[in-house]
Amino acid sequence: MSRRALITGITGQDGSYLAEHLLEQGYEVWGLVRGQANPRRSRVSRLVHDLRFVEGDLLDQSSLIAAIDRVQPDEVYNLGAISYVPLSWQQAELTGEVTGLGVLRMLEALRVVSGVGSSGTPSRQVRFYQASSSEMFGEVAETPQSENTVFHPRSPYGVAKAYGHFITRNYRESFGMYAVSGILFNHESPRRGLEFVTRKISHTVAKIKLGLAGELKLGNLDARRDWGFAGDYVSAMHLMLQQDEPRDYVVGTGVVHSVRDAVRIAFGAVGLDWSRYVVVDEEFVRPAEVETLCADPTRAREELGWQPRLKFEELMTMMVEADLAHLTHAQKYDEYSAHVDW
Repeated sequence: MSRRALITGITGQDGSYLAEHLLEQGYEVWGLVRGQANPRRSRVSRLVHDLRFVEGDLLDQSSLIAAIDRVQPDEVYNLGAISYVPLSWQQAELTGEVTGLGVLRMLEALRVVSGVGSSGTPSRQVRFYQASSSEMFGEVAETPQSENTVFHPRSPYGVAKAYGHFITRNYRESFGMYAVSGILFNHESPRRGLEFVTRKISHTVAKIKLGLAGELKLGNLDARRDWGFAGDYVSAMHLMLQQDEPRDYVVGTGVVHSVRDAVRIAFGAVGLDWSRYVVVDEEFVRPAEVETLCADPTRAREELGWQPRLKFEELMTMMVEADLAHLTHAQKYDEYSAHVDW
């Protein structure tokens, strides 16, 4: 019988790549979705076939208990969150409820359904993965950042992620649950939302190349991040749940690039001079900026045998090419539609 995995946040970038990876490994994959009318459910269904869905909401404890009881998973990957950092200042309370307390609700649901912490032997040992974030490091105490680096988050999102990280550790230590956190540094792909800076860059560059836009507005061009490919990082998530003992891991490339580097590479991919099109707009500067994040992935490399495959230059070029292809296809469809009597 195949192993069964439940993924929250399955309609997002990481969820879709993880679902594909687990299906390739022979898993039966379930996605937690908020109702049948979830508009992104059809999108992930087109990207990833052979998925099953169960209703549930990270804001509702009873729905999570019901979902876990129905699916009876062997592994749970909690990727669900309000993950856009700038939005967390506008919706700080909701970010805390979903990104922070949502982790507690999921852990408690697993504990209740599995019978962990009650008298007798638990009915089954479910392995739990929590998607922690490099944003927890914030104003960094040291560079690069490892599993032992102290946290100093600089946004409501980072604070909520830190809560989720510590409550996962607490349930592991208090109840003996197999619960781990992956402290993932920035990871991107053509499936990234348009609000995120790398995808904003790749999509706008493609529009400029096709004559659909004339400028790219950005905030701090000097912010530096450790960027990798999301398709590489989901394999690290899976590997974390295959170890004999539960441990937390930092996942990143160990190489940093600035937003300016991302811009230069993206415009270079279409043969344009970035300085002619980029406009710095204070609207996109964070209230409390995180200047530099750089991973020390030594533990992941040595214990998981994990290493990133795609380099940043290849990643940005891939994203630009994907956006060019998508926009070109959309243009051709619009031209066709304009001349067809439906």
